[in-house]
Formats: sequence, structure tokens, C-alpha cells
Amino acid sequence: MISNIRCIVIDDDELDRLVLLRHLKQYESIEIVASFDSAEKAIPYIDLPIDLLITEANLKGMNGLEFRKLAHKIPACIFISSHSEFAIESFEIDTLDFIPKPLKSERFHFSMQKLFDFFEMKEKSECFDTLLGENSIKIKEGGNIYQVKITDILYLEALKDYTRIVTSEKKHCILDSIGNILHKSHFDSFVRIHKSFAVPRHLIRSKNHHEVELVHQIKLPIGRAYKDNLSFFDPHH
Repeated sequence: MISNIRCIVIDDDELDRLVLLRHLKQYESIEIVASFDSAEKAIPYIDLPIDLLITEANLKGMNGLEFRKLAHKIPACIFISSHSEFAIESFEIDTLDFIPKPLKSERFHFSMQKLFDFFEMKEKSECFDTLLGENSIKIKEGGNIYQVKITDILYLEALKDYTRIVTSEKKHCILDSIGNILHKSHFDSFVRIHKSFAVPRHLIRSKNHHEVELVHQIKLPIGRAYKDNLSFFDPHH
């Protein structure tokens, strides 16, 4: 079970917001990262690692549904509103639940169960994928199709619009940018160390200011703009 669900809350009615926060505090696994009285104020949080957005649908200024469209990276979203006319539309934009106001604890608890189930399923399916051998990419080269396991990849190298996928056996070339590839969830274990290189975190054996060393004595440069990506490798982390 996911132990820590990071949550942001938006409601422009202060009393409703306080009631909601009080309900949320009963759940130990939910961490309230921030709460806001407008969607505009929450915009800086969109790119942070947030798991759950709970928002009033009918906000002054940008409404909750518009904000959800911007914050589509947040995995789970629950709307709370007395404006039921927003309910239908809300389910078209990746919504876990729409809770009517005034908030009743039984109804809220039902929604939280739905939330925990959602994260449990998500975790299971992510583990399941790798078991099923979904953890590989198929690459066509000439008349051949190669199946490359993600775990066999030593590093990725950007070559203009192409990316070279380097394994200990072979180098493959695919027509996709390194940025696109790294956005795919199968490549979560990779870290970008240079505008031309990305490596799997677990293959890094050592690093200094200029380069990392991987298994098989492979040395690759660290780009100045990407130094922070490697902070996880520092001893104090």
C-alpha cells in the first residue's frame, strides 16, 4: 500500500476548505502539502511530485476543471462541489470522484477508499508489467526486429532526432528524441546526465565533477545543466 500520498487542496470558501482539511487529517497516509483559495496560486505546484488534487469545481477565476487540465500529471483528482452541473464534465477529464457539498464524513470515507484502491492497483500494475516482460522495447532495423530489455541498456545517446540505445551486445538506433524516450514510464530508472546522455541510475559506479563511470568501465561526461540530476548519488542523500 502506498504509504504517503502527497495532496494539494483548492477551495475559495475558507470554511469548506477547513472542513476538508480536518477530514483529510484523519488519514495518516495522506500528507497535505499545501492548500489554496484559488487555482492560480496552485499553479507553481503543478510540476512538483503531487499524487492527489482535491479541488472545488466552481472556483472564481480559473475553475477547478480548467486547473485539472493543466495539472494532468497529478495521478488522482477528486472534485468537491455543490454545483452538480460540473459533475458530468469532470469525468471527461480523468477524475477519480465528484463529491457533493456539504461534505459528509461517510461519503468522504467512501471516496478515500476509492483513492487507496486506485493507488494499490496502480502499484500492482506497475510491478506486474515488469514481470510480464513488458519491460522491453522492440526495435526494427532493416528486416530484423530486436527485442531489447530495458534492464540490458547501458546508456542512451542523443544523435539529433535519433537516439542510440547501447547494450553490451549491440548499438541500436531509433527515430525518437532522448527527451521523448525518457518521458515514458519504462525509463523511470534512467537519469539524464548530459544533453547527449542518459544512464540507468543503478549502473553508476562512481562520479566526479566531470564524468560518471558505469559498469564495464564506461565513462560518460556530466553536463553542467544536469549536475543536480545526480544529487541522489551523493552520500548525504
